[in-house]
Amino acid sequence: MPALPDNRRGVSAGVQLVVLGASAILVFLIHAPYFTLPYFWDEMGQFVPAALDILHGAAWQHVAAWVPHSTVPNVHPPGVMAYLAVMWSVFGYSLTVTRTAMLALAALFFVATFLLAVELCRGLHSAAAFAALVLLAADPLVYTQSMMAQLDLPAALFTVVGLGLFLRNRHAAAALACTALVLIKETGVLLPLLCGIWLLFAQRGGAQFRSLTFGAVSEPDSPDASARRGRRLASAAFYIAPLVALAAWLLVLKSATGEWLGDAGFAHYNVGYALHPVRIVLCLLRRLYFLGLADFRWVGNLAILVAWRGYGLFRTPQWRFVWLFFAAHVLLVSVLGGAELERYLLPVLPLLYVAMAAGCCVLPALWRNLSLAVVSAGLLLGLFLNPPFPFPYENNLAMTDFVELHQSAARELEAKYSGLPIYTAWPLTQALRDPAFGYVTRPLIAEETSDLRASTWERIDPGKVSVLVLYSRTWEPNWGVLRFPLVRKLLTHFYQYGPQIDRAAVFARFRLTPVMRWSRRGQWIEIYARNPSAKLPI
Repeated sequence: MPALPDNRRGVSAGVQLVVLGASAILVFLIHAPYFTLPYFWDEMGQFVPAALDILHGAAWQHVAAWVPHSTVPNVHPPGVMAYLAVMWSVFGYSLTVTRTAMLALAALFFVATFLLAVELCRGLHSAAAFAALVLLAADPLVYTQSMMAQLDLPAALFTVVGLGLFLRNRHAAAALACTALVLIKETGVLLPLLCGIWLLFAQRGGAQFRSLTFGAVSEPDSPDASARRGRRLASAAFYIAPLVALAAWLLVLKSATGEWLGDAGFAHYNVGYALHPVRIVLCLLRRLYFLGLADFRWVGNLAILVAWRGYGLFRTPQWRFVWLFFAAHVLLVSVLGGAELERYLLPVLPLLYVAMAAGCCVLPALWRNLSLAVVSAGLLLGLFLNPPFPFPYENNLAMTDFVELHQSAARELEAKYSGLPIYTAWPLTQALRDPAFGYVTRPLIAEETSDLRASTWERIDPGKVSVLVLYSRTWEPNWGVLRFPLVRKLLTHFYQYGPQIDRAAVFARFRLTPVMRWSRRGQWIEIYARNPSAKLPI
């Protein structure tokens, strides 16, 4: 059974180019149906508007122009938005250019994961690195995020690059990757912090020195031990650069907005609101479910456990650092971030799949192949099947259903109601107001409500509403967990959940009746208009 060589030589440039080419072909082929897909949720709400501000502004002349003004400014650094602005300035602004630019980063993400797998799986079956890529490609979250103009997959790319370089003791290059990382997403600062701290401990002598060092080292009492410790201490200093870069961005943000995080509301939601002990515990449980059980990941995690307990795998210094970063990142995104989105876990998904591939590769051939097949099949099913509880639509192809339903409704609204105020909730309002997002060809009059809850509509003057649009803003199928009173009570108390206004209430309060409805795989969108002679349909 062939194994990866147990030496410190890297993968040849030729192999890297082959993997890059194959990854690019795969990524672009499997996303071919969605090259012109209109933007979704936070793409419209934050990242595309911020990138357009850079494209159309004077960001190249003064630093304050890097702070968005057409959307709410926040702590997210401008790295991805600047990248998109450059792509648009070269190739022109379009949905296709945006999707292509993000998919190019996704292809690099696959290559970086392959190189990290080679580093961590030395001495194991030669298929381990390729198995990790198969699992990563099958992951539904990776599939959707690969084409979306958001921060998390680019942040995952530079996390994997920085981590791989750190494990190979290439600290200057790793610090440079980490600098790019923190200019993409502020939570990326965790990696350079851990790298620097690890090296500070590694420069100590004795057993600690040997246990924290990657690769062969001299004994701590050898003549060059002091010099080696000095070099490691100097290497730790490289990781100050990412901290300085992030601090510089925060200073720019503070100068332009008066807020260290860009906006007081954003800061409260992602820090103050998130730091509730019950929400932290529930979020951590949600993270553990997603990484440990969902989409048949439990089979791969069982292989990890067997390999660790039965074969002593994952006990090298490299793996100890990987698990340290893995746990720290999961904890960080469980404590911070009011939305609690699964995409925050993208930086650790490659590590999980490399570990699964490594764990499976120490098993007998039958169990190895069966385990990898079951996990891959479970991940692919997760691309199409929705869970029985509310979840972010961007986690799988529900995102495309959402966008295409809204696109159909937007075309109908533009054709028949373009001169009337259209009452609905964000993000549909954003889609109707700006043709740049791919839904309409001219701006419509959209009146925004904070949500679609019945209590929200009770505060709106019925005389002003002649067109109203409702849609499945939250995933709550009839067969889901929201039918249980205890679940609804928990979500109402800690997450401000409330039932949406229904058809009867719309008719009773606004005298509006449904004129068009679209549905797709459990999601729906419905247009209501005023017709005084109409009766509520049954």
